[in-house]
Amino acid sequence: MSLRYLLIGIALFYLVFAPGPATAAHTIEAGKVKAPPTIDGIDNEATWRDARSFTIRDERLGVDIHLKAAYTDDSIFFLVRFPDQTEDRLHKPWVWNKALEVYEIGPQREDTFTFKWNMADGTVDLSNFSDDDYTADVWYWKANRTDPAGFADDKMHILSSEAAKKSNSLVSAKGRQRYLLRLGDKGAAAQKKRILTDYQGDVQDQFTSQTPDGSRGDIRAKGAWSKGEWTVEFARKLQTGHDDDVQFDASPGKSYLFGISIAGLYGEDVDPSKPHPYGQGRISDPLYLKFR
Repeated sequence: MSLRYLLIGIALFYLVFAPGPATAAHTIEAGKVKAPPTIDGIDNEATWRDARSFTIRDERLGVDIHLKAAYTDDSIFFLVRFPDQTEDRLHKPWVWNKALEVYEIGPQREDTFTFKWNMADGTVDLSNFSDDDYTADVWYWKANRTDPAGFADDKMHILSSEAAKKSNSLVSAKGRQRYLLRLGDKGAAAQKKRILTDYQGDVQDQFTSQTPDGSRGDIRAKGAWSKGEWTVEFARKLQTGHDDDVQFDASPGKSYLFGISIAGLYGEDVDPSKPHPYGQGRISDPLYLKFR
């Protein structure tokens, strides 16, 4: 074999198989595996060692998010890694006011990771500040409210120009009036609020953990923080049978539009000078999931 053809072969090998950033088309490939990974936030299985890693740059926060995907005959799995200087496991905790002798909501906010999937035909901008109408399936892992139960919250976002009961009023990137409706899927959530009246400690969790059920309990997820980095694993059935979920067909050539976020998806424009980006409502550049 000539040196020219050898070099071409090596270049093609790295183009197809080597880990690296998401391609220009922002396509994330899921490879088929025989055995599912354990959903524990630890990426030590062969499933993940052999999977290609894609890097998505969050330009607003200036960080790289590393994403892997795999699937079996009936389920899909994601592994996510992203840098975070601190492990934030509290969310709006009860903080004791000694002067007033009452609990007040504290400033702490949990770390999060979100997948946001387009549920309609065609291409749309999945941002909260989009000019497109859309319905999206949202997988919302929360370090305080869902991680203790071993799940991610399963929700829907509906963005339109029509106001609905409990929708949030937003202004699009082009200055149009928009309304975002955030709905939990059918079933019980992974957390319950608790009200404290008597003193039980200076800082107490506002939420208790429980196992979600129904469509809201579709997504198993577990995160682990170590040395300035989160590792979070997700697992869900390809087909859930619920009309409030995106349904996956693992046939070659199928693609699914989605975005990701580590800064929450509420829509408030948080002061960028604040150390924690929670609630900025931003989503990544468009990504596409493909099965191989």
